[in-house]
Amino acid sequence: MNPAQTGTKAGALYSLSVPAGGSVRVRLRLAPRSAGGKTTPPFADFDAIFARRRNDADQFYADLQGEIDNADERLVQRQAFAGMIWSKQFFHYDVHKWLDGDASQPQPSPARKNGRNHDWKHVASAEVLSMPDKWEYPWFAAWDLAFHCLPLAVIDAEFAKSQLVLLTREWYMHPNGQLPAYEWEFRDVNPPVHAWAAFRVFQIDRRQRREAEHGDPSDPGDLVFLERVFQKLLLNFTWWVNRKDEQGRNIFQGGFLGLDNIGCFDRSKPLPTGGFINQADGTSWMAMFCLNLLRIAAELAVHNHVYEDIASKFFEHFLSIAGAINGVGDESSGLWDETDQFYYDHLSLPDGSNIPFRVHSVVGLIPLFAVQPADIELVAQLPEFSARMGWYLEHRPALAALISNWRVPGSGNRVLLSLLRGHRTKALLRRMLDESGFLSPYGVRALSKIHEREAFRVDVGGTSYEVDYWPGESKSGLFGGNSNWRGPVWMPINYLIIESLQQFHHYYGDDFKVECPTGSGKFLTLNEVADELSRRLSCLFLKGEDGQRPVLKSHPKLATDPHFCDYILFHEYFHGDNGRGLGASHQTGWTGLVAKLLQPGSSQFDSLPVARPAATAAMPSKDQE
Repeated sequence: MNPAQTGTKAGALYSLSVPAGGSVRVRLRLAPRSAGGKTTPPFADFDAIFARRRNDADQFYADLQGEIDNADERLVQRQAFAGMIWSKQFFHYDVHKWLDGDASQPQPSPARKNGRNHDWKHVASAEVLSMPDKWEYPWFAAWDLAFHCLPLAVIDAEFAKSQLVLLTREWYMHPNGQLPAYEWEFRDVNPPVHAWAAFRVFQIDRRQRREAEHGDPSDPGDLVFLERVFQKLLLNFTWWVNRKDEQGRNIFQGGFLGLDNIGCFDRSKPLPTGGFINQADGTSWMAMFCLNLLRIAAELAVHNHVYEDIASKFFEHFLSIAGAINGVGDESSGLWDETDQFYYDHLSLPDGSNIPFRVHSVVGLIPLFAVQPADIELVAQLPEFSARMGWYLEHRPALAALISNWRVPGSGNRVLLSLLRGHRTKALLRRMLDESGFLSPYGVRALSKIHEREAFRVDVGGTSYEVDYWPGESKSGLFGGNSNWRGPVWMPINYLIIESLQQFHHYYGDDFKVECPTGSGKFLTLNEVADELSRRLSCLFLKGEDGQRPVLKSHPKLATDPHFCDYILFHEYFHGDNGRGLGASHQTGWTGLVAKLLQPGSSQFDSLPVARPAATAAMPSKDQE
């Protein structure tokens, strides 16, 4: 490729004639030259080595999938894992050098010096990263990568941990604590899911270590990894608090937060009305971030009591956010609408007035993600943290009463931290599980189907802005129009819904049931609802009664041809009514989470860490309430 025959790239050109119905095989092997310029015949043992490596892979997956009885589920899961591995790619981007331009190329426009990423000169990436799609989108995206790490942890926990640490390193994270969003605009804001992913990967890795052939059932897990990433996420949390709380009252803005065209305005740009949007999703993401950091701090505090102070800090901050979103201790009414039984974004205008955006989107479901059950036995090991909780019981009764009975032990002698009490949890789930609204045959839609009949509309300065139901591709130019959150099913949001339902069930147990689907007369536990959503998502890729996979049905050849129908594409998102694959067609990325859904026994609940003698808990019993 280079006439001087130097450099790091080379190309091979083959001229082949392939007969009708035939095939041609091309073999490639990189081999060193031996002394004297002679080479060992590179293909002498090629077939034998290829067969051994293929057998190794088959054995690896046979062991991993030993509890999956369905052959089609094994096929889908293995291809999802393969897509995750294939999407790893070397990514080289030195912003400082890029701003100056390449010495051998024409000088860039002077505008580059003040263009995108000019204030991220510290970024100097030269690592293998997990890409959303190394064909169509060959760059990293921070919140995508966090989701990637869960399925990756099942097959390569060390790589998953290294990825989460990498984005917090000083040549990625901004000195102010912000994580880079993605190559085309590092300063954009993605949902803060890094802490959630770090703890889940820690749990997956710990379970593997304990269950290994010579593993220790009491292995505490990779605490060095957990502590390392936690320290950096403290900086990231501080950045969020300092930059995205416009009024300093724990109601957060955040921008578009990865949900592109979810609202009627572009949430990453100045509003045509002036003012700003108090976001139900931004505030809920921060509540979730608090609880994730609280859980990590509690895990570390079992082994080092210094972390009890930090656990207390996040406990108190969570209570403040819970109070703000629900309008407690403030002259505002929060973001919960009692009449509609739903959370909405509120437009805060320059004159001080507030207008709720009555859009039934996943923005109003994200408060479900801020949930954390805790075993009283764990709290008992943290006497300083437990005492601080007791102080709040006595001195902040309004906040303590607001959230879901964290003073009252539930199933398995547990307590619960959540933005939602039982009544509001059921109210949100009633909407979410309505098949005429959010619930599709293939998961939860990003926008309720009710907006197909009744679009949300707001008029500003003679211009009408509206949100209506688009189950397929975007009809909007927001964010380039290349993705759509107004009706399709997105895997990462559905995955978090499933894990949140499992968390709620861990506290409430089997006595807490909801109608699923709404209006069906069938009542399920929250664990059973989580299983039902997991089943619907998995059905996107599994063969139905007609022998076809919904994800491929719009392409007859891919859906029915025996040469194609078992080679699955893991699309970026999916049609809200028929499950057709949409967006980037090779983006295994976060859609690879289906591999985790198909893995049996993948509970997120481990036995409690025990390192120090348990102290007497400062938690009242149910009888003392």
